[in-house]
Amino acid sequence: MTVQAVVTEDVERLQARVRELEHERKHLLAVIEILQELAGSLHIVDIMQAIARRLGEVFGLDRASIFLAERDAKTARLVASFEDPSIRNYVVDLERYPELRRALTDGETVYIPDVELDPTMAHLKGAFDTRNVRSITVVPITWRGASIGAIMLRTFRDGPAFSEADVRFCQVVASLTAKALRNAHRFEKLQARVGEGGGSRAVERERVALIGFLRRLLDEFAAREGPWSEGVLARASAEELERLVGVALTVLQQEAAAR
Repeated sequence: MTVQAVVTEDVERLQARVRELEHERKHLLAVIEILQELAGSLHIVDIMQAIARRLGEVFGLDRASIFLAERDAKTARLVASFEDPSIRNYVVDLERYPELRRALTDGETVYIPDVELDPTMAHLKGAFDTRNVRSITVVPITWRGASIGAIMLRTFRDGPAFSEADVRFCQVVASLTAKALRNAHRFEKLQARVGEGGGSRAVERERVALIGFLRRLLDEFAAREGPWSEGVLARASAEELERLVGVALTVLQQEAAAR
């Protein structure tokens, strides 16, 4: 091999590595932006739409959609869509989306590099030709081993193909989505509980617990020690009483919260 050939090969290898690093940089920036989006809202619909939009923009996709699984295992609910943000609560039949059904059922990523060559996509060939679709990737959103939803991505035929790194990136985003969904669900449950008067009920439980505690404490102490006068207490003893009152109030709050 000539010196020129060796130099050319090294240059090509370096260029390929630069492209790879630039690709990784794009993924990292997208993850940071998604985390910023997640930190800005605790509402499920807003979170899902932000993730779908970001994925669509990063990859220049034909479609980036997020589905949540339904209990009947026969349908799923489309809750966010990059190509049409107005679609937020649309029920789809999983019989029409075999790739989505597979991802939800098996809990594993479904990657179809070329829809024209996949026999399970034959019934949708006309629609794919019209939209110029090349590949489909469906990444399940899992929580504690169960598939609770999925992210579906479709690339254009004249666009770049999805690489293994792209699929791994989407799996990272799906994991972040699962955690965000869980946090948003907890937040919305808390809001509903407070809206129903959960806060006032907690205060009432704390008051009842306090009265019950004081009644038992006074009855028990009077039975053992007889009458007493607080005026004979030394300053140190008074401070210790203050400390014990603080401890007792903390215990009461915990007891009221547990009921």
